[in-house]
Amino acid sequence: MAAETEKVTGEFARFVHGARTEDARVQRGVDLVVELVDGCDHAGVTMASRDRVWGAATTDQVVADGDALQYELGEGPCLDAVRFQHTVISHDLAGDRRWPRWGLRMVSEYGVHGMLSLLLYTDQDTIGALNLYADRTDPWTSDAIAVAHVLADQLAVAVADGREIDHRGKAMAGRTVIGQAQGILMERFGIDADQAFAYLRRVSQDTNRKLVDLAHDLVANRRLPSGSQTGGAGDHDTSQS
Repeated sequence: MAAETEKVTGEFARFVHGARTEDARVQRGVDLVVELVDGCDHAGVTMASRDRVWGAATTDQVVADGDALQYELGEGPCLDAVRFQHTVISHDLAGDRRWPRWGLRMVSEYGVHGMLSLLLYTDQDTIGALNLYADRTDPWTSDAIAVAHVLADQLAVAVADGREIDHRGKAMAGRTVIGQAQGILMERFGIDADQAFAYLRRVSQDTNRKLVDLAHDLVANRRLPSGSQTGGAGDHDTSQS
């Protein structure tokens, strides 16, 4: 069982990590969870920040409606997983008193009888919850729960790694465009790199705009924004005369 689980989770990790965007990674993850976890008929991911939760991916409308109903009612297993930072298991929603409104509606309106919500987290942050829906009672064996935990861990790592790569890429792109803007200022006004950066920072403060956005405009238009009150190089138009 251990060797089989390792093989399955390895393939899961490679497939999820191979997606180019976070949305694609999460969607691949939930689609595979239904195939790989015994008892799971539908799956979705709830993302979480400090002040809100939202649905990030679903396999079908049952999950979309079920997750949305949790957010609307303020009760449900995925909310508990995020709030209390632990795995939430229900083998029989009809008899589960933790979510009286949500559970009974899922049984009566959607035929969902079991639920498994696993926290998506890394050492640095809580990302959200992986939600597994089952159409029958008593769907979760110990082996299924173990596999689901490993897949949740793999999905959390894929999301976190992707965010780190995206952050680094944006930071690198920002540094590049700021450097280009400095070069334009240096050439036009005969100043050095430190003076050019100091000037960009002053204009950023005066216009209440992010420095990187200001640099993008300067590189694209070769013109500083109107309304800058800085002196020196800021009194000149960088467009060609």
